[in-house]
Amino acid sequence: MALLEVKDLRVHFDTDDGVVKAVDGVNFSLDPGQTLGIVGESGSGKSVTNLAIMGLARGGRISGEVLFEGRDLLKMHTTELRDIRGKKIAMIFQDPLSSLHPYYKVGSQIAEMILAHEKVSKSEARDRAINLLRLVGIPRPERRVDDFPHQFSGGMRQRAMIAMALALDPAVLIADEPTTALDVTVQAQVLDLIERLQEEFGTAIICITHDLGVVADMADDVLVMYAGRPVEVADRRTTYYNPHMPYTWGLLQSLPSVGAEHTGEKLRPIKGLPPSLINLPPGCPFNPRCPYVFELCTREVPPLAPADPARPEHLSACHLPLEDKERIWQQEVAPTR
Repeated sequence: MALLEVKDLRVHFDTDDGVVKAVDGVNFSLDPGQTLGIVGESGSGKSVTNLAIMGLARGGRISGEVLFEGRDLLKMHTTELRDIRGKKIAMIFQDPLSSLHPYYKVGSQIAEMILAHEKVSKSEARDRAINLLRLVGIPRPERRVDDFPHQFSGGMRQRAMIAMALALDPAVLIADEPTTALDVTVQAQVLDLIERLQEEFGTAIICITHDLGVVADMADDVLVMYAGRPVEVADRRTTYYNPHMPYTWGLLQSLPSVGAEHTGEKLRPIKGLPPSLINLPPGCPFNPRCPYVFELCTREVPPLAPADPARPEHLSACHLPLEDKERIWQQEVAPTR
């Protein structure tokens, strides 16, 4: 049995303009020690999916199942869910400056997390906060434990958030854009830190990002989302070397290549904008932006299914025949990456 299993998860928000289908049929499973990368543009439903798992998608109509250790989180009472949130499933939010309370010391906030779930003294909780700050590589933790969030740099705040998330040794860690607004060097340090701590604690990780480059080294499997729906699911190697979905091709082509500044090669962004989640286009939601669209794409929503019977674990939502997908990838997309 999977540690975490999400089945047909839907999160809809009622607005004056209509129903926003922020998440519309997401399925995945996560095993202990596994890393799942969830990738897509802003507004694709990545963060809302994981807020729903945490019981934090306030105001939304949620349906489906989120099974953690065989129990459905969506059917739990608030008190039960509070016992799991933070202790067994923890989350690193994408903006540590707004996630950490500005009026409380960083060490006090980590200690509060420990005190909320375990019967320990305040001095013990403080000592553990210091050890956690040391574990995530913050220098002089005995002194920095009494600093406020604004006294930390962006990278150090993100490390403090990781320390808080790991305070109770959770089984699942959700990292929501963990490297947003960090420079490239600090990004690499934070990702290396998450990987090292995963190896040490055996934590299962969900890494949410808009950048396929972020999950290039750390993800075992990749779930690509577009307009609230999964459009491709595959292991990491397949996602990078043999994807089947034109949207995934676009994300890969948007990555800067090594040496591009010397060759003069330009980025190839995906043309157009993501659709409104209130008024999705008929057929495939990606069809207005897809360079390979044909008539069927504008009429029918493609199912998320294996394109190649020989690889049933590789799922994609695209009407293109397998031969066309492989030809386009080999002749038009892969050579330009």
